Amino acid sequence: MTRSFLKRLPGRSRHSGMPVRPISLTMRATRLCPLLLLWALSLLAGCASPVQRADTGSEPAMARSSDLFWRHLEEDRERDWFYLLNDGGEAMQWRLRMIDSAHQAIDLETFLWSGDEGGLRVFNHLLAAADRGVKVRLLIDDSFTPHEDLALLGIDAHPNIELRVYNPYRHRAGGMTARTLFNLEDFQRVNHRMHNKTLIVDGWAVAVGGRNMADEYFGFHEAYNFRDMEVLAMGDSVATASEHFASFWNSGWSFPAGDVFTGQHELPDLPALRADIAARVGEANVHPEAELAQSWRQLADDAVVGHARFVADAPAHQDPALAAEQPTQFADYVFQSVASASEEVVLVSAYLVPTERLTTAIRDALQRDVKVRILTNSMRSNNHLPAHAAYQGYVRELVVAGVELYELRTDARDRNLYMRAPTDDKKLGLHAKFMLLDGDRVMIGSSNLDPRSLKLNTEVGLMVTSPQLNQRLREAIAVDFLPRNAWAVQLDENQELVWTSDSERLTHPPADSLFQQLEDWFIGLLPIDAEM
Repeated sequence: MTRSFLKRLPGRSRHSGMPVRPISLTMRATRLCPLLLLWALSLLAGCASPVQRADTGSEPAMARSSDLFWRHLEEDRERDWFYLLNDGGEAMQWRLRMIDSAHQAIDLETFLWSGDEGGLRVFNHLLAAADRGVKVRLLIDDSFTPHEDLALLGIDAHPNIELRVYNPYRHRAGGMTARTLFNLEDFQRVNHRMHNKTLIVDGWAVAVGGRNMADEYFGFHEAYNFRDMEVLAMGDSVATASEHFASFWNSGWSFPAGDVFTGQHELPDLPALRADIAARVGEANVHPEAELAQSWRQLADDAVVGHARFVADAPAHQDPALAAEQPTQFADYVFQSVASASEEVVLVSAYLVPTERLTTAIRDALQRDVKVRILTNSMRSNNHLPAHAAYQGYVRELVVAGVELYELRTDARDRNLYMRAPTDDKKLGLHAKFMLLDGDRVMIGSSNLDPRSLKLNTEVGLMVTSPQLNQRLREAIAVDFLPRNAWAVQLDENQELVWTSDSERLTHPPADSLFQQLEDWFIGLLPIDAEM
């Protein structure tokens, strides 16, 4: 009997692969081991990787479909328009509608895919699209593929689906810690990851933002969910996004799934995969074309117009381990954008560990009398405690400089906006990555404001010039800054830091327990900021 391809997986933390649910004292102690290892490995000098580039040839960027289904959207409408995917449920609905609308091609890249409801619903509709002849290209980073090999090989077995894995680990192992140990000689290469997240359909529409393919990004998780953000766009930026995807697909560091997931004792079985998915989430309920056309017309009417630039890091060419291959194109654009602000900068980032350049950009903005507001995770809401420990060392500097700093409450009173009911026992975390510049620009993408996003990983984003979109985003996030949903981090009359909500005033970072505070303090002693 063929075993099930899929199993229930808890949400992951950002780097360690640990569950997002509360963990025991033993598990906490165990989690420190890979951090110490990471610190030691970060001292290694860059050297050539033992893994060589894949020779997969070159495929063109997706061309715009000439199907009449899309042509009707150009009638009496601006060519470039944008729609915020603020709610996780709506974000899933539009993912499925985009996939169901495809007549020619789908390109999807993601940092993480999980075999849970969110990941399986997307795969279900991708299989249905491939069944009707749509060419599907999937590009997945190798960070969180442990235990998923057979499922990924199964979907890759479809003749109209091709799956590639970006910058794969040479030695396969069952978990992130084991993978790190087995790939010590190749740390500099595997430390570079593809954090991109885009979905492109028929060369007509693109979705860009922070969401991965897993339950917690859509409000489906039973214990912990994210407040996230994306933008759905049509117009000239879609062609640039398609060229970006092609550059990664053809980079030589995107390996065919069959070349990566070797050593399997079972052959990929697409019918068994279909049966497993159907048993978990049911058959794909593909939207009828007439219904889809009406949904797109309504979306276009509800969207706002503007002009956009798709911004992305370049993929590694010769070797990701080399310093010369460091991806900085996206970060350069972020710093230039902050420097161009004249009135206000609003930064929302799940993980905030200011680099020297980011600190300079913020300080310079404040000196120009530009208002700077930042929303990030609190210790309680952060699913990656080492990132918070690194951030904590910069809090006083930011507040003293004049930054209006806010931290999301994991018990936010309005967390029902971002997850399924019931919500009383569920926690909320921040995963959104975007910024507002003055009253006319918005950048929404995959990049956090930390060294990993700004120096190590590749990132993507859409910079939109549109006063209307700027205003809509401001209205959407206003609730997140309220005392009922966030801690305001300020200085008291004695110049000491205080965290204030609608019900508490604390003189220390909000924590779940004394042990969490101690763990945060200890991790903060490790010189691992550059890896966060």
